[in-house]
This record gives sequence, C-alpha cells and structure tokens, in this order.
Amino acid sequence: MKPVLSIEVFFDFICPWCLIGQRHLQVALEQLRREQPELEVLLHWRGVQLLPDMPRTGQPFEAFYRKRLGSDAAVRQRQAQVRGAAEAAGVEIDFSRISRMPNTADAHRLLQRAATLGMPELPEALLTQLFAAYFQQGKDLGDTVTLLHIAKACGLNPAQVADCLRGDASPFNADNDVAMNGVPCFRFNQRQTISGAQPAAVLLEVMREALAVAEPV
Repeated sequence: MKPVLSIEVFFDFICPWCLIGQRHLQVALEQLRREQPELEVLLHWRGVQLLPDMPRTGQPFEAFYRKRLGSDAAVRQRQAQVRGAAEAAGVEIDFSRISRMPNTADAHRLLQRAATLGMPELPEALLTQLFAAYFQQGKDLGDTVTLLHIAKACGLNPAQVADCLRGDASPFNADNDVAMNGVPCFRFNQRQTISGAQPAAVLLEVMREALAVAEPV
C-alpha cells in the first residue's frame, strides 16, 4: 500500500514569506519524493485574506508599509531582510516594481475555483503565476483584467472563472482558523502543523514524522 501525504498550505498572495515558504516546500518535496518514489502527495492551497478591509482598488504600496512600520528606514530594513531570505531560497522579489497593496479576495476566489476543475497541476501553476505577477512584475492582483489575463495564460477559460472576479472588495472567507498564528502555515495529514517560512530541512523532517504515524492506503 502506498503512503499518502496530505499537505495544506495557508497563505496570502501579498505575503513574501508565503512565496519563500512555497519554494522551501518544493525543495522539501523533491527530496521526499526521492526517498519515497511511491508517495502520493495531496497538496491543497488554503487562502487567507490578511487584509479583508483593503479597498477594492488597494492602497499605495510604499505609503502602506511606511504607516505599518513607522518609517522609511524601517521599510528598507524589512525589505532587505525579505530579499535576503528570498535570494537564499532561490526566488526573486522586486519591491521596486510593486506600486499597489492589492485587495486579494478575487485572487483567492480564482485559485479556489481552479482547485475544483479536476486538473491536479492547475492550482499550483496558477499560484506560481500569481506570485510572480505580484512580486516580480509588480502587477495589481486586485485588478480583474490582470487576473483574467493570468487565468487565461494558465489555460483557464474566462467563462470558468468570471463569476469569481467580483471586483467589489467582498471579503474572502474560507474558515481557515488553523492559520490564526499567521501565514504561511503548513498542516500535514491534518496532524502536524508548523507556521512560518521554515527551511526545507525542517519541513522535510515534519513530513517524515507525519508519514511515520499515518496509515497507508
């Protein structure tokens, strides 16, 4: 009987640590699959809207973080920290290209719909494109046209997702209480839970532990 590992990742698109966490998870899974080639992985991305009260058109990015962190110097320090962590993980973040802090509700609804369409590779491909659009290209993930363009680039028909893109700033609610302590948050086989952009080695060890106590199917 083959081992099965269910992975739930709680995240928001505007969180750079979630992008870094995605990369760490990819590295950990590559190693785990080498160790256990017969392993079946069920990966689920659970959206958490960190800023549900964000206006439909978002806010200026620099002003948002200046207010949040208190000064331009604090913003520069935080961004340098994040860039360093991203570079170490092998991912790119270009804060200079980001002009808006977006409302992410529609982006979460879009990814949620993609997960229901019966194409196992689609959700992560879409997630990757959305992360790249925001953190590397500076695109506005609260803009309906932008989201439709990204969806089409991933092979989605606009008719499949048009109703997800409400454009009215209505909050995305997914009852993700497990992420109360922040994102990214990882839950393995609904048992082990770990928060933060943990190194790949840490995620790998927790996945091994989750499999050790799981019943194969």
